[in-house]
Amino acid sequence: MLGTMSVSAPAIEIDPAEAGFDAGRLEHIDALLRRYVDDGRLPGWGVLVSRGGRIVHLAHYGRRDVEAGLPVEPDTVFRIFSMTKPLTSVAAMMLYEQGAFELTDPVARWLPAFADARVFVAGTELKPVTVPVVEPIRIWHLLTHTSGLSYGFHHAHPVDAMYRAAGYEWSAPPSVDLAGAVDDFARLPLLFQPGTEWNYSVSTDVLGRLVEVVSGQPLDEFLATRVLGPLGMDDTRFAVTDEQRDRLAALYVPGPPERGLTRYDALGRTVLAPTWLSGGGGLVSTLADYHRFTRLLLGRGRLGDVRLLGDRTVRYMTRNHLPGGVDLATFGRPLYAEAPFDGVGFGLGFAVLLDPGATHTLGSPGEIAWGGAASTAFWVDPAEEIAVVFMTQLFPSSTYPIRSQLRQLVYSALVD
Repeated sequence: MLGTMSVSAPAIEIDPAEAGFDAGRLEHIDALLRRYVDDGRLPGWGVLVSRGGRIVHLAHYGRRDVEAGLPVEPDTVFRIFSMTKPLTSVAAMMLYEQGAFELTDPVARWLPAFADARVFVAGTELKPVTVPVVEPIRIWHLLTHTSGLSYGFHHAHPVDAMYRAAGYEWSAPPSVDLAGAVDDFARLPLLFQPGTEWNYSVSTDVLGRLVEVVSGQPLDEFLATRVLGPLGMDDTRFAVTDEQRDRLAALYVPGPPERGLTRYDALGRTVLAPTWLSGGGGLVSTLADYHRFTRLLLGRGRLGDVRLLGDRTVRYMTRNHLPGGVDLATFGRPLYAEAPFDGVGFGLGFAVLLDPGATHTLGSPGEIAWGGAASTAFWVDPAEEIAVVFMTQLFPSSTYPIRSQLRQLVYSALVD
């Protein structure tokens, strides 16, 4: 049911009724999201809904640059932050399919700095008490965020404070490249023994460095030649081009009620000249580009004449890999997000919906999804052949429940 690949600007490709949607109900999506802009909560947004790989609903509204009065358009370029992670995970699994490594291989085989990893057990960020790892960090730990690594922005543990003290909260210290950042991560203690818990972390950044070492190519080059180029994702990259700058959406944070949104160039400008290639959060993209990636996932590794992964590999990546089949609420530490993760598991690079009843949102078991720190989101539902991409520019993503509201409106518009 997948259509042929196109690199043109996105456009409606199938009538809602033919795709099993009620057109009037789809308009509820736009009405809700327009209110977010009109109320001053969002600067702008773009949304794309497809079924069977064909676009059934496409809309945009608001400003990509509030100060300059520039509107969001179909080809607006957005910072996708952690929606980079699934792409890096696909890149790693392409190397796995070549026999470059096994998922159980210790990461230290390629990144020796992790050979002496230690685990925080007591103390403070200034005086940590640590013990050696019982088993090494393995590649599957990176893909599932069960490595024991962390993020400085969590603000939940002394180890998080150690990340911030080293210069890693939302970005990296100036002039540090990916190799240097990963060496820094290896010197910091782990939150827990690898494989014993789930914690959202720099694991995918370490995975990106692993891709570099195993492939012998810089991460941006590997992604461009092996993933993005073949898929026709020409607007997806770490550093925006001169041409893209005119289409780039500015980044904003909620300001005081009397002032509204506040521009956040300190973080937003990092995509102009990134010092490190963050496989966990460094890419920019567009609605059309990321839709092509969702079509690859819906096609189980194939888009048009391009196959990046085998069918069974994608099936394996998109099943729940948490030990015992439990959900994130049971196995994971609290996540920096606007919704709990009851009924949601985690695969190799994606969240996996296990039980829609437990999440209290509409959906299908087996859906895969993730979002970015600037409130962007995507999900792919193989059972219904639905893909949704939402782009915006409000940081952080936990500000409003946009993602869960979008889900309920998309599924309530499905009437076949």
